[in-house]
Amino acid sequence: MKKLAVISLAIASSAAFNVNAGAISTAEVEAAQKGWGEGIVKIGKARDARKAAIEHLDKFYAFDHGQVLFKPTLAATDQFRGTKKEALSYFIGQDLAEDKGFALAPYTKVRWENEGIVTDGDSAMAMGNYFFTTTNGEEVKVEYSFGYIKDEEGNLKINLHHSSLPFSPN
Repeated sequence: MKKLAVISLAIASSAAFNVNAGAISTAEVEAAQKGWGEGIVKIGKARDARKAAIEHLDKFYAFDHGQVLFKPTLAATDQFRGTKKEALSYFIGQDLAEDKGFALAPYTKVRWENEGIVTDGDSAMAMGNYFFTTTNGEEVKVEYSFGYIKDEEGNLKINLHHSSLPFSPN
C-alpha cells in the first residue's frame, strides 16, 4: 500500500508537466534565453507595457505551474519575488516602492554569455552574464543563474531566476 501511495504522489506532482516531453537540451536553453531577452526589449518598446510584461511572464516563467524562486537584480527591500504579481511589479514598476520598471528602460538588445549550462533530464540550470544594451549603446553587465523546467507542451519555463550586479569593491 505504501508503494501505491508513493506512485500516486509522483503522478500527482508531475500532473502539470508532460513527463514525456523529453530531456531539456542546451539548444533549448539557449533558445529560451534568446526569447527572454527579446521579450524584455519588447516590454520597453510596447505601447501597453503591462500587457507585454504579463505575456512575457506567462511565456517564460513557471508561476502557473508551481513555485518560482525569483531574485531580481535591482531588488533590495523586497529581495525575493515569489508571485507573478511581484514579478510584474519589478518589470513595470507598479506595486512596490522600490520598483521603477526594470524592463521599461528601454533596452535595445540582451546578449548572453553562459559560463555553463547543466541539463539533467527534465530540468536545466544556466549561469553566466547577460548584457543589456541601452538606447545610447552602453552595455550593462548583470550576473545570472536561471533554472528551467518544461511545461505540458514541452516549453521551457523559468523556475529559478537570480540576478545581481557584479561585485564592486568601492
